[in-house]
Amino acid sequence: MPQPAGPPTGRIFDIQRFSIHDGPGIRTTVFFKGCPLRCLWCHNPEAVAHDAHLSYVAARCIGCGCCVSVCPHGAHRLDTELGHVLTRDACTACGLCAAECRGEALELVGRDASVAEVLGEVLRDRPFYDSSGGGMTLSGGEPLAQPEFALALLRGARAAGLHCAVETCGAVPWDRFEAVLPLVDLFLFDLKESDAVLHRQFTGASNTLIVDNLRRLHERGASLVARLPLVPGVNDRDEHFEAVAALLNGLPRLLGVEIMAYHALGEGKRARLGLPASALATVEEPDAATVAGWAAALRARGVMVRGAA
Repeated sequence: MPQPAGPPTGRIFDIQRFSIHDGPGIRTTVFFKGCPLRCLWCHNPEAVAHDAHLSYVAARCIGCGCCVSVCPHGAHRLDTELGHVLTRDACTACGLCAAECRGEALELVGRDASVAEVLGEVLRDRPFYDSSGGGMTLSGGEPLAQPEFALALLRGARAAGLHCAVETCGAVPWDRFEAVLPLVDLFLFDLKESDAVLHRQFTGASNTLIVDNLRRLHERGASLVARLPLVPGVNDRDEHFEAVAALLNGLPRLLGVEIMAYHALGEGKRARLGLPASALATVEEPDAATVAGWAAALRARGVMVRGAA
């Protein structure tokens, strides 16, 4: 007779404590692996694929050769002229090299974790949540791309009395939102591009499901903050601001909008993961005046922008 399944496990790549940008108060953010979108400006490229990935920082390599001796597939070698050479096509991301790396140049990004393990880490900072109104945030990647694990974590956190937030790109079936809705105190909902053609060009997917999910969450009474990733010369157009305002001004219970200004941290991560540079590699990060101008343009259209000057 088959045994009942145990609690779900999930694949994560980080648990970040003392986070102050992923919801109210001091929080612990759990970063999930896997995302349905392929955004040109992604600042967490290590989160896109569900599979684990090997990160390598050449400047940290001390040439000890431990990775060479433990790798079962010959993915590492030491060259007299080139130094450490990593053949990524041979790497299976088993993690043996990262475990032995004395210089901490190698890191396995992505690991399977149990609900109990994650909640044990999250609950270590309960006093800070209690004093600041914080709690647990699920992020990624897309946390609802692993729906059973996300649901189990939210149930456990809610049972422990924690405030629960979910950062989402919105590009998942509605039934996943419906399942977690009673357990989520706040959704941080990305709106990446309003034009349907450009959204597919920038992210690899349609925005129809995303907008539908946002409207349905609002109709169901969810607490919502919209987040607008803005990239200079890419989606900071007046037409985009007009369309965003038309959508969000029709959601009267929305708690506000946060501008997520482009930063280039993702490019360094791509290099460490052996990924090619993105199409935005030469785009400069916006200065404070530019971000303030974006906020003013949105406010002039009736959008309640939070946190920007």
